[in-house]
Amino acid sequence: MGLFKSIFGSYSDKEVKRIRPIVDKINSLEPEISKLSDKELREKTNEFKKRLSNGETLDDILPESFAVVREASKRVLGMRHFDVQLIGGIVLHQGRIAEMKTGEGKTLVATLPVYLNALSGQGVHVITVNEYLAKRDSEWMGKLYKFLGLSVGLIQSRMPKLAKQEAYNSDVTYGTNNEFGFDYLRDNMVIRKDEMVQRGLNYAIVDEIDSILIDEARTPLIISGRANKSSDLYKKADSFVRKLNAKVIIEEDVKDEEQLKDNENYDYIVDLKAKSSTLTAKGIAKAEREFGLENLNDIENSDIVHNITQALRAHGVMKRDIDYIVKDGEVLIVDEFTGRIMYGRRYNDGLHQAIEAKEGVKIADESKTLATITFQNFFRMYGKLSGMTGTAMTEEDEFQEIYNLDVISIPTNKPLIRIDNGDVIYRNEDAKFRAVANDVKESHDKGQPVLVGTVSIEKSEKISKILSKAGVPHVVLNAKNHEKEAEIIAQAGKLGSVTIATNMAGRGTDIMLGRK
Repeated sequence: MGLFKSIFGSYSDKEVKRIRPIVDKINSLEPEISKLSDKELREKTNEFKKRLSNGETLDDILPESFAVVREASKRVLGMRHFDVQLIGGIVLHQGRIAEMKTGEGKTLVATLPVYLNALSGQGVHVITVNEYLAKRDSEWMGKLYKFLGLSVGLIQSRMPKLAKQEAYNSDVTYGTNNEFGFDYLRDNMVIRKDEMVQRGLNYAIVDEIDSILIDEARTPLIISGRANKSSDLYKKADSFVRKLNAKVIIEEDVKDEEQLKDNENYDYIVDLKAKSSTLTAKGIAKAEREFGLENLNDIENSDIVHNITQALRAHGVMKRDIDYIVKDGEVLIVDEFTGRIMYGRRYNDGLHQAIEAKEGVKIADESKTLATITFQNFFRMYGKLSGMTGTAMTEEDEFQEIYNLDVISIPTNKPLIRIDNGDVIYRNEDAKFRAVANDVKESHDKGQPVLVGTVSIEKSEKISKILSKAGVPHVVLNAKNHEKEAEIIAQAGKLGSVTIATNMAGRGTDIMLGRK
């Protein structure tokens, strides 16, 4: 296969070759466009809109509109799009995925198809993985759109309805995948059309598209409503589970007779891989004694069984500072993909109440699902969908099969000089963290800025303790101190700085290197 590719070229190589003539056309327009005054450049937006209303297509005006964006970017942002960025922009306009290496300027690439598609007047949605990036990009790239006469909106959580309607009615709207999805659900629950905030799903550019459309594809967005008043059963079930003896299975063991016999020495089994907690025969007998029942599994005992099951999950599977945090007497969910606190979100089916009982905070009333949709189903409703990421080729088949999206690998502007080292395997976690601390200290002593990425709050704080013992000054960015996020990120590239972060800092966050 490698030999075949080297002789005939890959699919991406062929597609990039087909796009090159369009890039040449854009470049040929640069001398002419650069002579225009700011006013004349801005007037091009009205000219393009008129040409579209007279029957021309977006593809017809693509070369000239891209040349206009490039010139405006030079004047407003001080950045000129490279040829490979023009290729990326064309790929996005075609409703495909542009795989571009880290540092190749994906944020700037998006301005090209965003401007072109916004000229239709139907709106363009730019979707980012977190609100920090949505706000940053709407302000930063927003200068360019506004210079060219387009309106820019920003969608954030807890915004008033009128402000959201105004943002969605803008030519370009920035926001997170969560907020766009929830607004769609809320719109489907209103009674009158004028209460809706969205105006249709025309065209979306998804930043870090593999994270949103593959990693989180089956994640359900759920809007809940109040169902029943919270019962005392949560506290009783919690009190019961605390007395039980658990066996924790980390990996799927071979279920031989010896193991099954050993399981019966415990009250319940926690399978971390399957994220399940189950009572054994011994545990069932204890439950029957605790609640004064003849047979726990009788249909009339279903409420008790349900509450015990959720209490088992709360104690066995759900981990504080990994799955959730407790702040100001409230259990707050931590998004496993972004590491951010998901304000207003609650686990359904009584699990949240079981965790509240476990943590000894006020137990809220039970809720029921009113509306739900997965990201996979939501994004397939857009008229045109495209996206950018540094890592899409590995999921090429899934993108094609599920979303009918092509993946095109865009060449780098200059040959890559970054060294991507291979993985290093350690015997256990302690050995790994000691090695990390030694590496960090070595780099810190040389004055190199260091960013340590962790998968959970718990791990970020563990590494922080090790570095503190080693006398290495550092800052920690996780869901517990997210208020200081912008300040921490701004300082992360300075001489000798050490930053420990969960993945809440998000993919696509620019960290500028510089002196103290």
